[in-house]
Formats: sequence, C-alpha cells, structure tokens
Amino acid sequence: MDFERAGKETVDPTYTWIGPDEKLLTESNQINITKTGMLVVKDFLESMSGVYTCTLSYKTVKAETQEEHMIKKTYDFMIFAYREPDYSYQMAVRFTTKSCIGRYNDLLFTVLKKILDNLISDLSCHIIEPSYRCHSVETPEHKLIHELFIAFQVNPFAAGWTDACSDSVDCEDITNRNILQARDRIEEFFQNQAHILYHNFNKTLPAMHFVDHSLQVVRMDSCRSGFGKNIGLHSNCASCCVVCSPGTFSPDVDVTCQSCISVHIYGAKSCP
Repeated sequence: MDFERAGKETVDPTYTWIGPDEKLLTESNQINITKTGMLVVKDFLESMSGVYTCTLSYKTVKAETQEEHMIKKTYDFMIFAYREPDYSYQMAVRFTTKSCIGRYNDLLFTVLKKILDNLISDLSCHIIEPSYRCHSVETPEHKLIHELFIAFQVNPFAAGWTDACSDSVDCEDITNRNILQARDRIEEFFQNQAHILYHNFNKTLPAMHFVDHSLQVVRMDSCRSGFGKNIGLHSNCASCCVVCSPGTFSPDVDVTCQSCISVHIYGAKSCP
C-alpha cells in the first residue's frame, strides 16, 4: 500500500498480485504472498523481470450505521534482475633497461608474465593481453634512460574457473573475491621489488629493474550476457549490471545493452 494508506487502519484487507505475464501469482516454491500482502520471490531469474501489479481491497465501515463499502487500489512495481559486475584489473608497470634494442627486453617480458601467472594460478586468474613498448625517458636529473612500459590485464576466468563455484548458482561473489586476492598479490610483488631496491642501495643496480611507484591499477567492470549498466534508467544502482529490457540485448561481456527492436523479452543475449 502507499504511505498514506499505511498510516491508517485497514479493515479486512486482501491482496492479489499479477506477474509480468499478466497471470495471477499463486503460492509456489518461488512465490510467497504473506498475510499482509508482501510478495516474496526466491531464486529470481532475469526472465521474471517486469511489471508486478498489486491490488489491495479493503472496507470502510461507518461506525454509526455499520454500512460497508469495498475499495480497491492498484499499485504497479517495476522489478529488474541484476547482478554484480565481474571485476578485472588493467595494470601498468615500468622497468628500466639498458637499451631498446636486443633480446633481453623480450626475455624480461616473458619471465615477468610467467611469474605473475604462477602467482595467481591457484585463484583461477591469469594474465591476458600483455604488451610492452620501449621508450627513451629524460629524467629531471637530465639523464636519458630507457624504460619498458609494460601493460597487462588480470582476468578471473582462467581455464577451469567454473570448478571453483560448481555448487553455486551465481559465481560473481567467488570470482570477484579471487580477483581481489590476485590484485593484492601482484601489488605486493611489485612492492617487494621496490623494497629490494631500497635495501640494496649500496650495491650496483641491475640494468633492468622495477621503477618504483610506476605500478598503476584500474578496475575494469564487465557484465554477463543479457545484462548491462544504464545509469539513466537505474540511477539508484549505477554500478549494477541490470537485465537488458525488451528492445535491447547484450551478447557478451560489454557493459551496455544494445538496441534491437525485435527483442520482446528481458535478458536477451542476441538480436534475432
């Protein structure tokens, strides 16, 4: 009921709920309607999104005559399935190098990728889209040095990632927890590289070493198929991946739903 009605006594209230398919909702394993009219839905699926209509019927009774009148009020609710976005992390680091020419740069890049992959393999995470470029950098001390600008993405969907959540309907809690641990391990690894440099300052630095404070970490969100972000439509949950509405679809891990006039369902993954 609305706030004004809730602040008053309601005599002989009854409630009926109509689902998005315009059929009367009745008790089932998924649907429960309490005595006070509250609709409780369990195991909500994207296909169950849409307009839910509640009709409240109640009586007004004149005390002096006991005359009764039946009143009905209808309330519409838009309900959308949503899920947390899947996290991944885009990272960038820099290493000094003796020269931009030679095979040692490729060797460092290959070894670093293997180290990071091994560091997070037990979390079902892996390194994807690794790349590097070599640049000449003039320092504030007017020294010209060569540096490798290395970029990579930490992804939570390594081979066998579904095994970690085989008993769970939704895996985002598990995959997001794993990717956070992977991020922390990689950050700690590079912090240790900086620590080694600080505590070996009396020794000759190797030509190729981590550049302190060069690590950059940016979280990248993605949505599962059939879901996308829409701040304009769902401003109260701007970070959520909300089910694509009729007229839209999302085929992959994009964060937006694309237009498709031939789609008439919620959670469409393709445009027929």
